[in-house]
Amino acid sequence: MSPEDLAQAKCIPCRRGDPALNQAEIEMLKVSLPDWEILEVEGVLRLQRLFKFKNFAQALEFTNRIGRIAEEQDHHPALLTEWGKVTVTWWTHAVGGLHRNDFIMAAKSDQIYQQYQTELAA
Repeated sequence: MSPEDLAQAKCIPCRRGDPALNQAEIEMLKVSLPDWEILEVEGVLRLQRLFKFKNFAQALEFTNRIGRIAEEQDHHPALLTEWGKVTVTWWTHAVGGLHRNDFIMAAKSDQIYQQYQTELAA
């Protein structure tokens, strides 16, 4: 699946007991998101990426844009906003790990970043 296909997809509601992605599924989806890393925190796999900006105001605006799409999709990340950078971490609590929704939202995050960088350059 291409990054564009992922970014256009919609999140589906998850329930406790739904299965997390297996390693093969994770690897297949990860190919589309080369700037994201998979890490394990407290036994839970997560997708994480650091986005860089020129100042705090830009980082905060990006954080707010991620927040808006998270609300629209009803899927929410951990966001760490600092001077000149934002760390975005996606995982699905209901499945205790990674779900297709996390990869969709990571692709949407990349798309928002690219659009915002284009706006800043104009």
